[in-house]
Amino acid sequence: MKRGPVSKANAFSTSDQSKVCGVIHESTSSPSGGRMVGKTTRYWDCCKPSCAWPGKAAVSSPVKSCRADGVTVLRDVNAVSGCNANGKQAYTCNNNMPWVVNSNLAYGFAAANIKGSDERGWCCGCYKLDFTSGPINGKSMIVQVTNTGSDLGENHFDIQMPGSGVGMFDGCTSQWGLPLSVWGQQYGGVASRQDCFGLPQAIRAGCLFRFDWFMGADNPNVQFVKVKCPAELEARTQCVRQ
Repeated sequence: MKRGPVSKANAFSTSDQSKVCGVIHESTSSPSGGRMVGKTTRYWDCCKPSCAWPGKAAVSSPVKSCRADGVTVLRDVNAVSGCNANGKQAYTCNNNMPWVVNSNLAYGFAAANIKGSDERGWCCGCYKLDFTSGPINGKSMIVQVTNTGSDLGENHFDIQMPGSGVGMFDGCTSQWGLPLSVWGQQYGGVASRQDCFGLPQAIRAGCLFRFDWFMGADNPNVQFVKVKCPAELEARTQCVRQ
């Protein structure tokens, strides 16, 4: 069997009638229901989400960002991100944490990079992620895409969970006035459930989610498909695709 592309250079002659010729076709698409194969990581950088800026996609309004309290919604869509060096104003709202719907389904938000698309296609769109590896194999999340990661590969969802690593940008130290060490490793975040109790109480539940419902899964694989956004997700971001 040959894996991947095949050319004439791969051909050979044989009189052995017992040989079987075949190709293993590697694709990011799935044959059922238009689902695609993807991967996940996790993060929480506290920054103003990319889809909170105007003009990113045809939506009712950009994703809402908040003041440093994580609760007061900013009306100015051009407010400076808390991850800028100067003039820090806008941060991720606390309610962008994931939450449990039932034992097999959760809702949340994510940054994404989807093959063949861009922010015009994915900002404020929703995707059902069916986990296919690790301890949460068989569970699902529906996420609304609120951000874009320049460091993400194709068909990659970076799920927002407090205490899961600030990644490329850190808005958390300026937002909450806590040292970077409290937030754990730059990529990966805190090491244990107990470490979640060092985070601000306002977002602690989102950290505990990672060790409880998410079962401490480390970057599980998924099959995913675009779905209609649940009203509960749109209510938090106030961003609806047109």
